[in-house]
Order: sequence, then C-alpha cells, then structure tokens
Amino acid sequence: MAQLSFTKTFQKYSDAYAAATCGILILFGWLTLSLNWIGFALLILSAAYVIGGYESTKEGLTTLWKEKELDVDLLMIVAALGAASLGLWEREYHLIIDGAVLILIFAISGALETFAMQRTEHNIRSLMAVTPDTARVIDNGEERKVDLAHLQVGDLVLVKPGEMIPIDGIILEGETTVNQAPITGESVPVDKTSGDEVFAGTLNGNGVLRLRVHQPPESSLIQRVIRLVEQAQTQAPPSQQFVERFERGYAKVIILLGVILGILPPFLFGWDWETTIYRTLIFLVVASPCALMASIMPTLLSGIASGAKQGILFKNGAQLEKIGQVNAIAFDKTGTLTQGKLEVVEIIPTAKRSRNEVLQLAAAIESGSEHPIGEAIIQAAKQANLSWEAATNIQARTGRDIIGEVAGERVTVGKVSNLPCSAELKEISHALETAGKTVVWVSLATEIIGIIAVADTLRDRAASLIASLKELDIEATVMLTGDNPHTAESVAQVLNLDRVYAQLLPEDKLTVIQNLQQKYHNVAMVGDGINDAPALAAATVGIAMGGAATDVALESADIVLMSANLEKLSHAIALGRRANRIIKQNITFALSFIFLLLVANLTGNINLPLGVIGHEGSTLLVTLNGLRLLNSSSSRSAFSLLSKK
Repeated sequence: MAQLSFTKTFQKYSDAYAAATCGILILFGWLTLSLNWIGFALLILSAAYVIGGYESTKEGLTTLWKEKELDVDLLMIVAALGAASLGLWEREYHLIIDGAVLILIFAISGALETFAMQRTEHNIRSLMAVTPDTARVIDNGEERKVDLAHLQVGDLVLVKPGEMIPIDGIILEGETTVNQAPITGESVPVDKTSGDEVFAGTLNGNGVLRLRVHQPPESSLIQRVIRLVEQAQTQAPPSQQFVERFERGYAKVIILLGVILGILPPFLFGWDWETTIYRTLIFLVVASPCALMASIMPTLLSGIASGAKQGILFKNGAQLEKIGQVNAIAFDKTGTLTQGKLEVVEIIPTAKRSRNEVLQLAAAIESGSEHPIGEAIIQAAKQANLSWEAATNIQARTGRDIIGEVAGERVTVGKVSNLPCSAELKEISHALETAGKTVVWVSLATEIIGIIAVADTLRDRAASLIASLKELDIEATVMLTGDNPHTAESVAQVLNLDRVYAQLLPEDKLTVIQNLQQKYHNVAMVGDGINDAPALAAATVGIAMGGAATDVALESADIVLMSANLEKLSHAIALGRRANRIIKQNITFALSFIFLLLVANLTGNINLPLGVIGHEGSTLLVTLNGLRLLNSSSSRSAFSLLSKK
C-alpha cells in the first residue's frame, strides 16, 4: 500500500521533481566546474539535460511529427544543445550551464502547467462532493437507499429534517424551509411546500419532504454547475492561444534563420566553414528566448509574493497579469458585498411598548428556533443584555410564524399578521420591505406591539471599495444575486453600483458574465458560494472571499482575498497593472537586445564571450527589473502609483 501511494505521489508531481532535480544538478555542475573537475561536471550536467529536457524534447518532437509544426520547446532544445556543443568545442564549459539553465526554465513552466490541470480536476471533485452519494427512495411503501446514478424520473425520494437534498425534485408532501444559499445565493432560507421545486445540494430545514424526481440526475442544477465549471476551466482563453501561436512562429523563424546562417554565408560572403559554424552556434545562443522568458516569470512571481504579504493569494502568475487588465467587475451579493449573516437593523415598537420589550418577547419565542431570523433576534437581545422568561407551548407554522406563551400570555412572531395595526406602522413596514429588509411582526395576545426588521448587512469596506474602483477607471461595477429585486436594488443604491441582476441561478450568472465579456472584454467576478463557481471559472479573473467562501468557490477562483477584506481588491488591481507595465518594459528591452546581438553577430562585431555576456546580461537585467515588485514599499504604494499614469 505504501509503495502504491508513493508511486501515485511521484506520478502526480513528476514534472516538479524533474525541474527540482535539474536545478540541483546544475548547481552541483557549476560547483564542480569551479573546482576544475571537468569530467565529473560534464557527467552531472548531462544528467541535468536529460532529466530537465525529457518532457520538452518529447513534446517538441511529437508536435513536429504529428502536427508538422515547430514549437518553442524544440527551439529550446536546439539552442541548449547548440550552447553545449559550442562550449565543448571552444572549451567554454560555462556555455553548457547556460544551456542547462534554459532547459530548467522550460521544466519549471511544464511543472506549473501540470499543476494548473490538477487544480481543475480537484475543482470538479469538490463540486461533486456537495451532494450525497445516495438517496432514500420510497418503493411500495418501503424505504431503501439508492445510488444517485440509479435514480429515474418519477421515483419518490424521502428527505428528513436537516439533511442535504440529494436530487432536483418537486415536493409532493411536506412543508419546510430550505437553505438555498449554496446554489442560488439567497441570504434568507426559502419556504417550500407542495408543488415547489427544490435543488440538489441545498439544505432541508425542519420538515419531512417527499419529492418526485422530475429530471435525470445528470440534468440536476448542481450537475449543470459542474459541467459549466469544467468547460470554463479547460477552454483556453484567446490570449493564451495567441501566445502559443507566437511561440511556434518564433521557433520557426529562428530555426529557419539558423539553417540559412549555417549554409549560405560561405557562398554569399566567402566565410570559411569554421567561422560559419561558429556564428551559427552563437546565433542559437543569443536568439534563445531566455531574456523573453525572464521578462515575465520573475515579475509575476514577485507580484505573487508581494500580494501574499497583503493577504492576496494569486493562484498563478497569469491571474496577476489579467487582474491588471480588468475593465468591469461583477460582485455576488450575499457573503461578498454583505456579511452573509442576518442582523436586526430596526426595532419599531408601538406607542404603548418599548424597543427592549418587543425584542425581549421575540427572543423568548425564538429561543426554540433554528431559523436564521430567530438567531438574529436572539443575538440582538444578547447584545442588549436582555434576559427573558422561557416560552412554553411553542408551535412553528412553516412560512408564517412561531407561537408560544410567555408568563401565560400568547406571543406570536412572524412574517405576517392579521391583527389590526396603525396605518403608520404598515407604512413603515412597507418601506422596510421595499428597502430589501425582512419584517417580523410581534404581537402579544390580540395586540401588535411592534415590528423587527432583519437584513444581511453590508461589509464595512464595501462602499469605499466601489469608490476606489471608480477612481481606478473601472468601467462598470455590477452585482449578481439570487436574492429578490427589492433587496438587490437597495444594496446597489447604497453602494452606487452601475448595474444589478437579481433572482439569478448559477447558469444565469454565467450568462451575465459572458455578456459582460462581450462588451468589456476583461471581466472579474467576486464571489463566495457554490452558486458563484461557474461565473468565477468563466470570468477573465475569478476572485473568492477567503474568510467565508465555500471550498468550491475557493478552488474555482483564480485569486483569493484571504482576509475577506474587500479593499484588497483595489490593491490587487493596482499590483496587476504595475506588473503589466514592468512586463512590457522587459519584453521591449529583451527583444531589442536580442535584435542588437543578432545584428552584431552577423556583422562579426561580437565574439562568443561578448555574446554570452549580452545574453546573460539582458536576462539578468529584466529579472532584476521584475524583482522590483518584491519591494514592500513598492507594493504598499502600488495604488498611489496609478494616479501618476
């Protein structure tokens, strides 16, 4: 068993092991060369070439054989072998190390690509774990457990209180409240009764339900979410496709020029063959894309490290680059712009009662409730240091109210009340509901004594974040939510958001993201729930709130705000924009320097040592430029730097 586990682990991380081994061998090779142990050094460096370059060689030759295309992997191998050959020929053994370092860069790139693919697979497994593997099926009056895959349309499924609903279905019998937050993002549990639809992956409240399966298990909402995430994460974005085409074009040009340079100069310019081979090998060394590779990766890695110091987790370097290109940002509401937890925000007593009396009686009745509204009322009473007498004869009526007796008097706490009340109180209640708050009526005997409003309150820094995004010239801030339009609009007005989409299912959020991408091209999505997973995966950049996000949201997202501090989003954008500016500087410098070295080589104004110095020097300079992002003061002032653009 231990042997099998080790084998699986090795296979999973084989690319990373190869890159690490290659790096260690290069280090030992350099040390042995310094000690002038030439034979031993050549043996160690040969092993580095084989171990680090195996995958790139295989991929390059496979592409050449099957697709009749030259790619950058094959160019890298040719350049590395050219450097090694030139080093052996001229006894300039440090050139062999140069070739090995080039191989190491590509080995690290391959390991990162493998990691990204494994992350996608893990995302799908996390989504699959949301629902149970079995369901209770009622067959001829008997209850039996059946694998979800074996369920058929028309089967009767029993769901007990507190259980996760295993399948999409229509309620035939029973009343309950269902926590749909993982799927729809609604902040308040939804009342369900006969004829209503429920979704797999949602949590049943205190009722017993009998469901009829009305669609195959593979067509359930959660399964559609899984497929959407899988599709979004495995589809290469246009920018990635452009880079791949550029790499292959670059490889073709360099290989073609290398062949021409190795054949024609003796006939055109009268060069001898020794000079021709010498210049050709120098060409392969100086034309190798080390400086281009170093233009990007050190900058992105430095930005990732700088972001981590601020509690911003970039899952890979590409996302740091993309966040700096974002033109529009979409936010989930519940748990992202809001706390994701209900709180008492208003207590309106009648003229004959006090606020504390209304809250005290409501808390006495709700003490036996597990409903989030009841928990909010109890928490508010505790914060007010109130104590209350235990209620008796408590009876809950799903979707309406909860009734009990306190000191022998009947107390009712509910969403509706048929008792008479003043026009003023009705007007206040209507205004609170229009503002997106949930109103609870409290009555004692036959008298209404007040109303309590509960709501999912905004995060402390939500308003300042939206303001800072507008200062960063973000073109559109949008909210996507499964909540009702009244609640959504009230939140949007307070935060000054540009647009609101309400009552959305996960696939609806994905559609909105795709529409926004058509208009704004680069769109970020910020969310925290399972219902956000497809949108997070499909957006140009998916951003999860680390403190309260579900595992699926954390896995589907590209960036995680570890402290759930919304203001970190503006810092992430500023950091991304600065990284992009440095990358553009590096690429311009690297290409210019490669061009100068190539011209100098063709005109005979550069020898091997100068070619190596120019090649390695340009690589070092762009690397140091990228490492500027590691400077803590630079990262802290990234936001202010944008004002100077």
